[in-house]
Amino acid sequence: MAMDGNDLLGMPGIELGPLRLSESLFGSLAVSLLLVGLAALLGLRLRAAPGPWQTAVEGLVGAAESAVRVLVEDQAPRVLPFVATLWVFLLCANLVGLVPGLESPTRDLSVTAALAVLVFFSVHWFGIRASGWRAYLRHYLQPSPLMLPFHLVSEFTRTLALAVRLFGNIMSLELTALLVLTVAGLLVPVPILLLHVIEAVVQAYIFGMLALVYIASGMQAHEQTHGEGG
Repeated sequence: MAMDGNDLLGMPGIELGPLRLSESLFGSLAVSLLLVGLAALLGLRLRAAPGPWQTAVEGLVGAAESAVRVLVEDQAPRVLPFVATLWVFLLCANLVGLVPGLESPTRDLSVTAALAVLVFFSVHWFGIRASGWRAYLRHYLQPSPLMLPFHLVSEFTRTLALAVRLFGNIMSLELTALLVLTVAGLLVPVPILLLHVIEAVVQAYIFGMLALVYIASGMQAHEQTHGEGG
């Protein structure tokens, strides 16, 4: 495995035989594999009388379920795995930048764009499963077929905004931290680290909540269509 050259975003690449992965993609895969391994390990250690770690994880899952249930109610068991996984992945990916020598994968626009596209398709997937494809597609013609272009533009712009918002915030956070540490040296590392942790949590939460809002809106398309039709 060799590292040389730069990709289009100026980040080093990783060569695996004929394949070449950007550092951000490699970091995303590493975070994903780490989370899968931790999930498998926690699954093997589940106990009827939970210990501290199991209690903490169950508390986080319960909090995520409560947040999801507020918007999708009975559909929460279906939506929770996707949204909770998105939250956990984003939190870990955002915090990778705290490790010396590493950069957060979410500072790369290609990674945030991929996550936004995943949310885009998930919205339609959950919406069609909840309403049926006829009723779901019909809501794009409400209240008038003339609204179809505006609905399509809205789908595109909110997906773009979702990608750019996360990328811009994480990129600016890491650049600011680098600038401050370069100017001030190691005199102010703790406040910068705390700011990074807080911002990582906030941005993961916002991205996941926006995804949840979009999914809930798509799943309610059937009710919206009938309400406007009646």
